[in-house]
Amino acid sequence: MTESRMPEDALSPVGDGREVETAARVRAEDQFRRSEERYRMLFNSIDEGFCVFEMIYDAEGAPVDYRFLEVNPAFEQHTGLADAAGKTILELVPNHEKHWHEIYGKVAATGESVRFEERGEGLARWFSVYAFRVGAPEERRVAALFTDITERRRAEEELAEAHRRKDEFLAMLAHELRSPLAPLVNMLHVLQHSEADGDLVHQATETMERQLGQMVRLVDDLLDVNRVARDKLVLRKERVELAPIIEQAREVCCPLAERLSHEIVVQMPTEPVYLLADRARLTQVFSNLLNNACKYTDASGQVSLKAWTERDEVVVKVADTGVGIQPDQLPHIFDMFAQVNKSLERTEGGLGIGLTLVQSLVEMHGGSVEAFSEGLGKGSEFVVRLPMLADAAETPAEETPAPRSPEGRRQRILVVDDNLDAAMSLAILLEIEGHEVHTVHDGLDALNAAGTHRPDVVLLDIGLPGLSGLDVARRIRREPWGADMALVALTGWGQEEDRQSTQEAGFDAHLVKPVEHADLMALLGRM
Repeated sequence: MTESRMPEDALSPVGDGREVETAARVRAEDQFRRSEERYRMLFNSIDEGFCVFEMIYDAEGAPVDYRFLEVNPAFEQHTGLADAAGKTILELVPNHEKHWHEIYGKVAATGESVRFEERGEGLARWFSVYAFRVGAPEERRVAALFTDITERRRAEEELAEAHRRKDEFLAMLAHELRSPLAPLVNMLHVLQHSEADGDLVHQATETMERQLGQMVRLVDDLLDVNRVARDKLVLRKERVELAPIIEQAREVCCPLAERLSHEIVVQMPTEPVYLLADRARLTQVFSNLLNNACKYTDASGQVSLKAWTERDEVVVKVADTGVGIQPDQLPHIFDMFAQVNKSLERTEGGLGIGLTLVQSLVEMHGGSVEAFSEGLGKGSEFVVRLPMLADAAETPAEETPAPRSPEGRRQRILVVDDNLDAAMSLAILLEIEGHEVHTVHDGLDALNAAGTHRPDVVLLDIGLPGLSGLDVARRIRREPWGADMALVALTGWGQEEDRQSTQEAGFDAHLVKPVEHADLMALLGRM
């Protein structure tokens, strides 16, 4: 019987190895093909621009250009460049900026990826870019994933410009309103010091004072709201007692309350309440609330302010018997320019910024404010909560009054203002107080008058023809006779940066038009 055998090569391990190798190669090629398909699908489908390029260097090794090797379909959409593959950036955009080469050259050299936003002037577009090295270092290849952000940057620039213009407008509005107010305020005091004391003059002065006070508060509130919005308002906090602040706020609202025959009832805790607060700003908060309560309460109504303590905070409730607030208006009562009961014919309306400012100032003090009303005709309540000082039991040190000059001291005063009425009225007011006054109306005359008359005090406007008030102050300070001369800026510009400018120019004080007569006299007394 003959034994059958398989061919020797059928059992050979070499044959098995070739089959395994072939199968492995097929699998690898299939995996690579699938990977390439996934890459291409991702490469072509993403909506960001994507490109791979190789850096080009000069003889000294400095990056001077780069050639695009691959670009995705979104590349043209984001750059506006067609058929870029195989071309250099300088072939496509001859005026492309050098710093782009330097950024990508650093990525290729170090392997450190970078994310940045930059404008390509040659392309007239802004880009947000993420760049990283690909391949071996010696290949000097860089990949960039980028987005055209031109519209976003344009919107941001337009918004910044709008904010800048708004700030300039508000500052100019304040200046233009304050300038005509200054002579009115001065002439009001002239009338009050004159011999004419008839009922008509008395009525006129009261009306002028009331309307001027309202306009000044309006300007101040407008600027304060703007400062809060720009995060520019700074609180000057100190240890203060609440009761004097409430009393001062009540006094501010007394003329309006008396005119409308309102009764303001104030009820305070028996023990003193101390806060870490800005005295002027809290007075502004409660005077705004009381003023609002008076405005929206019919004649012979009642306005009340009640304060009490709860644990570590003080609660102040301002209530009125006025027109009330509709339920759908309560959630928006603190919004900018919000007006309650617009359908009612109210003569004591406003711009709707007072409550916005109240809320901002209270929150800056670490407190809160809420509004309550049962509806139209049922009055309103505003509840303010503020943190008390932990060491409230301690008695604060008494304030030392500012030194005053001897009664009736005569001073030589130079008044400089290009508004002739403002200069004239202020001069009359100062002469009534017994001072010797000289007036001029431009910067060069101010400098000459200061050198000729050697005044004790110069009340100097900032916006002057010929030479600005800031330049006048600087030149006076450079003269031997001007080193100790008292310089007071008396201007319609009252922003924080304006005060900084006058201080740097050598002014001793900064007063904003229209200045209170008592404040001016007190300042002159201290000088």
